Amino acid sequence: MRISRRLATLGIAATALSACSGGSVTQSTPSTMPTAANAGYDAWVAGFKSRAAAQGISQATINRAFRGAGYLPGVIERDRNQTEFKRSLEDYLAIAASDDRVQTGRAKLRQHNATLSRIESTYGVDKHVVVAIWGLESRYGARRGDIQVVSALSTLAYDGRRGSFFEKQLIAALKILQNGDTTTDRMTGSWAGAMGHTQFIPTSYLAYAVDFTGDGRRDIWSEDPTDSLASTAAYLQRSGWVTGQPWGGELGSKAANYGTPSAVLQPQVPGPKFAVYKNFSVIKRYNNSDSYAIGVGHLADRIAGGGPLKTPFGPDANGLTLADRKELQTRLTAAGFDTDGADGVIGSKSQAAISAYQRNAGLPVTGEPSLSLLNRLR
Repeated sequence: MRISRRLATLGIAATALSACSGGSVTQSTPSTMPTAANAGYDAWVAGFKSRAAAQGISQATINRAFRGAGYLPGVIERDRNQTEFKRSLEDYLAIAASDDRVQTGRAKLRQHNATLSRIESTYGVDKHVVVAIWGLESRYGARRGDIQVVSALSTLAYDGRRGSFFEKQLIAALKILQNGDTTTDRMTGSWAGAMGHTQFIPTSYLAYAVDFTGDGRRDIWSEDPTDSLASTAAYLQRSGWVTGQPWGGELGSKAANYGTPSAVLQPQVPGPKFAVYKNFSVIKRYNNSDSYAIGVGHLADRIAGGGPLKTPFGPDANGLTLADRKELQTRLTAAGFDTDGADGVIGSKSQAAISAYQRNAGLPVTGEPSLSLLNRLR
């Protein structure tokens, strides 16, 4: 789902499956997105500084925040080019609950189990769900974003398309800096201002972030994920989490027999049906998408030791099953046309590999998978 919808309706932002692409990022990594001279932006910042001061931001904080900040044309480019598409649930889960994401999630659970158990005891939120959100939002902290938040938010506020929203976020970011939770240099995140291991935007940080380590700072930027994970649990608790209740589960599973469900969903036909409970809706407060909530819930179940879904999805519009698509990717890569993995999800890299193969073989170049193409590669 798009960042714009999440920002406008939820107050927490991160791209859907934001951790599915890109390199590993640590908080010491400098931003690779350069600033550019822009007289209009400079004039906007001058006016904004007065508005910020009128809202209680000290001149010292304003000066520190904008020292080195600047207009980021790359942020505007990303905002303008958000891809409009909707993955099937099968494709979404193939990414969200991939074997690698499950295995890494189990390892992170073991590594941080004592802390996660204390968080669960404090807030009553299932630690496996907290870990799953961590996994989807930043691939367990590996991809938190390296863009300076003040520059990103001021650029978006100046741009004006959603100016009032981003100016509100910028004011909130300055309040965070004024409170001493972090410094301008450490306040990095996504191009839209989402920060930390579980991708809070500034207003949500102010409302829900907690200092679980007790060091006097709500530090979601630290390599230590403790405050981020606790803040996520606090967010879910305050959104109405019911302790001890499952999010839901595939019909026929133990979780699906918890009691009378809030609803029974079948997002993709043919495909599995899910009985869902109130906590499913609470997860959707983090990202208002059925696929996201099912992805979090299913990944949490897998991290806790559960198995894959039992009901298969049917062939796609091209007549290919998930196994067929994985085989196609594997065979293309073996033939020298790299698809960058074999997860069964036909994205831009797989389409480029198909096009290159078709071009090399003298076939019509469509970039589309098909049974005939798979059979040719066999």
